Amino acid sequence: MGDDLETDNLDLVIRASRMVCAATGLDGPGVIGVRDGLIAFVEPGLVDGELPAARETLVVDDGVLLPGLVDLHAHPALSGSKFGIDPDVCLLPRGSTTVLSQGDAGARNLDKYIPETIQGVRTRVKLAINFCAEGESNPLGRFFSLDEASVDECVAAIERGGSNVWGISLNIALIRGEGIDPLEVMRRGIRAAGKSGKPVIFGATKTADVPLADQLALLRPGDLMTYCFYSGDGSIVEDGRVLSSVWEARERGVLFDVGDGATAFGFDVAEIAVSEGFTPDTISTDYYRHHFVEEPDHDVSHVVSKMIAVGMMAEECWPLVTSVPARVLGLGDEMGRLAVGAAADFCVVRSGDGVESMVDGAGEVRSGVRWRAVDVVKGGVAGG
Repeated sequence: MGDDLETDNLDLVIRASRMVCAATGLDGPGVIGVRDGLIAFVEPGLVDGELPAARETLVVDDGVLLPGLVDLHAHPALSGSKFGIDPDVCLLPRGSTTVLSQGDAGARNLDKYIPETIQGVRTRVKLAINFCAEGESNPLGRFFSLDEASVDECVAAIERGGSNVWGISLNIALIRGEGIDPLEVMRRGIRAAGKSGKPVIFGATKTADVPLADQLALLRPGDLMTYCFYSGDGSIVEDGRVLSSVWEARERGVLFDVGDGATAFGFDVAEIAVSEGFTPDTISTDYYRHHFVEEPDHDVSHVVSKMIAVGMMAEECWPLVTSVPARVLGLGDEMGRLAVGAAADFCVVRSGDGVESMVDGAGEVRSGVRWRAVDVVKGGVAGG
């Protein structure tokens, strides 16, 4: 060990045969020390001999040590959301130390969501506040009237929420109010985002009624389109090619997120996009109650495995679930990296020995190596 390392009073020491951090360029063996929930030192390279004394030691001989995974689209909510799951039960043990709630709370239930879910769990949770004022509290859907699409009400809620609110969830699929124009809802949501200085995470209509090009034209640099590999009407692919409007949106700074979900990911679309060089900016799960009940094996590593099955490399994927989403959240200096002073959040992932089958939203099957989270550390505490 280097003589200049701060090795006194360590809470945790990790020795890994391989640690990967896109933010700092690390890819190889090394030792990490943790103190008071933060990384105290990072010593890359082969390390022989006795490790520094610490209250706990984690040795990773089989697998890859990553920063804690960042899931930019999931549904952490202890109550008040029809999609909601307990993040400490469903997400953190599977490696996701930081999660963005995609619209579980709106202006009318934000004040309960923050103390209960954001402040009441170990998982780091940020909120993309639902532009629908009722959030996802109505089991029948959202936007039953334009009263639920109030710019002023949303902006006021964002001000109340402070740093707990990352941006706005603007999902214009499955609008329930009769005669409501999805683009009018979208324009209002973008206006609220402009007034509050926030980005949006956007879910398109998933129909052919409103051209995707018209929706993308309203998004701004830094806004994020989720469900980007949805297969069906409103897809980013037409006639076997990625739409020119999609490429144009990317060129002006719109980001694209996977948001796998239950029906929002198609291998056919993802394969075409990846073959054309259109890879996602971030990889997320859209993990919600359906998965916990029906498919508990769904997690960030699962969606990464799907992206590898359609042509990406594992090394391309790891930044998209660590350093890149951390930057999108505005937390790139604090987390998503293996560096001194960063949060001591880690995930160990390991690939399976054989090939496994994976299924998309339409029931299409692809086979590939399945990665899984096998160890997690949150705030320097092993085991999540």
